[in-house]
Amino acid sequence: MSNRKLIRPDMGELKKESQVSRAVRRKQSPPEQTNAEEFYYLKQMAAKTPMVVVLNNDEELRGWIEWYDKGAIKLNRHRGPNLLIPKHSIRYLFKEEELRRLRRRSSDGSVEPPGES
Repeated sequence: MSNRKLIRPDMGELKKESQVSRAVRRKQSPPEQTNAEEFYYLKQMAAKTPMVVVLNNDEELRGWIEWYDKGAIKLNRHRGPNLLIPKHSIRYLFKEEELRRLRRRSSDGSVEPPGES
């Protein structure tokens, strides 16, 4: 019979190796799409939420979003024809109830409307 010697790794070396391998790993870049836009549109479409769409030329359109894709939204309106609006011409959009809420607060005198100070 031969004399066997147990070989145990040095724990200090193992810790150093794991720290080096962690440092070598690159931080992953964030995903290109978060699906937040899709979630927002689907939620507003399902509820037929009245929306205000402000275009790049400061024109305000009111209606609800019926449909959207990568480059456009379809806005249904009570008065006037339905519109297919390219997204690049939209400055921003928001729920119409937020506008009503802001007006109510400003008429109470509790909060000043933006830009009036």
